[in-house]
Amino acid sequence: MTQGSGKNRTAAAQAKSLVVLRGTSTKPVRDVVRECMERCRWREWVPRDATVVVKPNLCTAVPEKVGMSNTAPEIAAAVCEVIAERAGRIVVGESDGLRESADAAIRVSGYRELGRELGVEVLNFSRQARIGVECGPAGKVELPRILVEADVFITLPVLKTHALTWFTGALKNQWGCLPQHDRILYHRWLDPMLVALERQLRPAFALMDGIVGMEGRGPTNGKPRRMDVILASQDPVALDAAAMRLVGLDPRRARHVLMAADAGLGRFEEDEIELDGEWADHAARFEPAVLDGAVRAMNYMSRYGWFVKYALEQDRIFYPVRSLVHRLRRLGVVEGGA
Repeated sequence: MTQGSGKNRTAAAQAKSLVVLRGTSTKPVRDVVRECMERCRWREWVPRDATVVVKPNLCTAVPEKVGMSNTAPEIAAAVCEVIAERAGRIVVGESDGLRESADAAIRVSGYRELGRELGVEVLNFSRQARIGVECGPAGKVELPRILVEADVFITLPVLKTHALTWFTGALKNQWGCLPQHDRILYHRWLDPMLVALERQLRPAFALMDGIVGMEGRGPTNGKPRRMDVILASQDPVALDAAAMRLVGLDPRRARHVLMAADAGLGRFEEDEIELDGEWADHAARFEPAVLDGAVRAMNYMSRYGWFVKYALEQDRIFYPVRSLVHRLRRLGVVEGGA
């Protein structure tokens, strides 16, 4: 919450938001996930025979990037195993990206095997029936019907930096709920739309994969950072704020998280959040993402449909330009402020 803007959350500290942290270096991931979910009293928010939609972060299909970019399948599997004790239907889903399909990301990340082994549905949201919903400054947009009509929505982000939003965690993971492969066209409204999506979807639970996170040029081109932790909360805003503090990132630079807190969608300040776990033992200092001139230019141009269609989506244009930008970065030509 920005200073002086507490009117939307008067008496916010009546009940603190719990954020749980557990290490994974000495216990199986399955046991750690269950412990986090038990601490967050999962049976109270998963009704009997509920339809539960689980949204991991599967933002790349590039094999060498999957381990530091995408939610580990063993985490999603552990969550599904727990909720299967009560749920009637479990759906795991992701949407197509601009350059890679969700089907490819699902396959490369091991989620097809997850579906077969656990008997859960693994879906490409971009291929499902859609329903129109209001989404902030963008007006009416489409979301997967299964997601809008689910009894319970669970988000499974990865702990990562992000050039445009400073941090990509529980709130940013909802961007992948938009089934349009060219949702980059909405980037001009990225922060308020993330708030609108949070208000629309209201995740019952968020569990963050911090086993291997990413620092630097996230969310897919940064450097892996092994943390060996899992974080969890019923308050995605509090989870993101606490996670940023854990890795030495100023949470006030994540505008979408501040906006969500000001909208009354979660708690942000340290005295509003109860931390459970050995936080000090896992504290780190991540290298932040840099919003340089190249990223700024691409983000600005992405509001134009012709640029997205005829430049960003075209391999013969995109990859040579990307290679040139990488060379210019190494020379320090396009590097800008954080």
